[in-house]
Amino acid sequence: MIYIGLTGWGDHYSLYPPQIKPKDKLPEYSSHFLVVEVDASFYAVQPVRNAQKWVRETPDNFRFVVKAYQGMTGHQRGEENPFESKTEMFQAFIDSLKPYQDANKLAMVLFQFPPWFECNKDNVNYLRFCKKMLGEIPVALEFRNQSWFSDQYRNSTLSFMKEEGWIHSIVDEPQAGDSSIPTVPEVTHEDLTLIRMHGRNVHGWNKPSSAETNWRDVRYLYKYNKAELSEWKNRISELHRHSKDIMVLFNNNSGGDAAGNAKELQEMLGIRYDGLSPKQLGLF
Repeated sequence: MIYIGLTGWGDHYSLYPPQIKPKDKLPEYSSHFLVVEVDASFYAVQPVRNAQKWVRETPDNFRFVVKAYQGMTGHQRGEENPFESKTEMFQAFIDSLKPYQDANKLAMVLFQFPPWFECNKDNVNYLRFCKKMLGEIPVALEFRNQSWFSDQYRNSTLSFMKEEGWIHSIVDEPQAGDSSIPTVPEVTHEDLTLIRMHGRNVHGWNKPSSAETNWRDVRYLYKYNKAELSEWKNRISELHRHSKDIMVLFNNNSGGDAAGNAKELQEMLGIRYDGLSPKQLGLF
C-alpha cells in the first residue's frame, strides 16, 4: 500500500476550518490521510497518555511514524539531557511507544541524524547500538551528511542498511552542500520504505535563524510543481515493486504547501483511501 501524509498535524491550516480547536485537529487530519509523522517525540519523550489519546482519535488502519528523541540522534550538543544514561533514555522512549504498538498503529521509528553525523567507524557502531536497543521495532534511517552517499561509501551504506534491517528514509531536498544528501531511490527493507519530501529551497536550506526569522520558516518554504510530483509518481511506482508499503510524508510546510502537494500526488497515483475518519466539522 502507498500511504501519503504529512509531518505533524498541527500547522496544516489548509486542511482545517478557521474555528477548529487544537484538540480536534488530529481527528480531522485523519479524515484526509492515513499516516502522520509525530514530531513532538523529537523534542521530548512523550508521556504515554499522549500516544493513548492520539491512538483513540484515529481510525483502525491509521499509522504513525514516530520521530526518535533528539538525545538519541545526537542533536543535543551542550544541552542538558534529562536522562542519566543512554540505556535509560532509550528505554523511556521505547516505553512511550507501547500505545501505538498495542493498537497496531506504529509504522516505524524514524532516526534522523544531524549534519555533523558523518560516515565513520564510531557512527556506524552507534547505528548498530540504536538498532540493538530498538529490537524488533521497525526503524528508519535518514542522514543529513553527504558522506554516507559519497561515491566511496554509497554502496556500503545501502548494504549496511539492508544487512542491519534499517528502513531507508529516501529524501527529496535541496542540494546545498555537505548538510544535504542526494535522492537515493533504493529499497533496503522489503516491507517498508519511507520517503520524506522536504522541498527544494536551496537558498533557505542552510540559512540560520535570525532576529527576524526562524530557520524552520525558511528551510521548508517550497511548493512542488506538477512536473516534480510526476517525477515522484513514477519513482514511487517503481519503489513499490520492491517494498510492500511505501510511506510518503510531505514536510514542505513553511508556506502551507505540504497538504496541497500531498493531495495532488495522491490524485496522480489514483489513490482513494478507505477507512478514513468521517469529516465531522461543519460550518457551525
